[in-house]
Amino acid sequence: MNIAVDAMGGDHAPGEIVRGALMAAAHFPDIEITLIGDEEKIRPHVTGEERISVIHTDEVIEADDEPVRAVRRKKNSSMVRMAEEVKEGRAAACISAGNTGALMAAGLFVVGRAAGIDRPALAPTLPTLDGRGFVFLDVGANVDAKPEHLQQYALMGHVYAKNVRGVEKPRIGLLNVGTEDQKGNETTKRAFALLKETNLHFIGNVEARDLLQGVADVVVADGFAGNVALKTIEGTALALFSLLKQTLTSGVAAKLAAAVLKPKLAGLKKMMDYSEYGGAALFGLNAPVIKAHGSSDANAIFHAIRQAREMVVHDVIGTIRAELERA
Repeated sequence: MNIAVDAMGGDHAPGEIVRGALMAAAHFPDIEITLIGDEEKIRPHVTGEERISVIHTDEVIEADDEPVRAVRRKKNSSMVRMAEEVKEGRAAACISAGNTGALMAAGLFVVGRAAGIDRPALAPTLPTLDGRGFVFLDVGANVDAKPEHLQQYALMGHVYAKNVRGVEKPRIGLLNVGTEDQKGNETTKRAFALLKETNLHFIGNVEARDLLQGVADVVVADGFAGNVALKTIEGTALALFSLLKQTLTSGVAAKLAAAVLKPKLAGLKKMMDYSEYGGAALFGLNAPVIKAHGSSDANAIFHAIRQAREMVVHDVIGTIRAELERA
């Protein structure tokens, strides 16, 4: 199995990207990794792993590039060439920590949308206090969604949670402004009715304040609401950890308490670390496309590659296609 990786995407490229790829190649003997980007910058970080190859490109899609225009004009960019490796069948999946919009465009225009899928969805797995985590989609691939799209998101999230995350009977929740059945706007009300008609384990509406409690294994939303919720969670977490750090370094007594609590705090940080869950999968395409966080370190890239590998091993794309045909 070959996995293509954009070595030039993200804040710490190419060094951390290559280190993560080396970790993955050493851990998973059944994969080969193709690093795509400026070979002169990549090679110094590659240390003799025979299952890692490099494809040279001389263009990079930058964070501030307009996504669709960049994908169409920068044909020799690391991201576009990565997507082409998948399209041509030389790679089974691809990963980038680069421009999110451009990756979605490359996924849609190059890798291609899967038959039967109306709208792709961007789906990270977020940590929860019970340690289980939950799949959240859509968090920005499409700001608007019809009720039928939300129903498809639920099905795709169900397949991923069951086959990759090992949840036997994933609980599906619909993000809403209240838990009562008739809450929300016309889109969520209609989506609620459609989800009730499926064979999925739909538990009803869920509120944003309960997401990190582990109320559901899969939460579906339109890309606007999902992105707002995601950014709020990220911002709140950063603020809390910053406040905690400030408090525990505010004096001698606080520093002594911090020293005692250090192992517990490290465990808490690990439990809530996004990198342990991989990247955000772009569901609804012909192959697994993973968006790693822009600030990904080697550990985050390792887990994104692990995630892509598991999606291929468990044939998530084929299973989604089969489920859609049965629906």
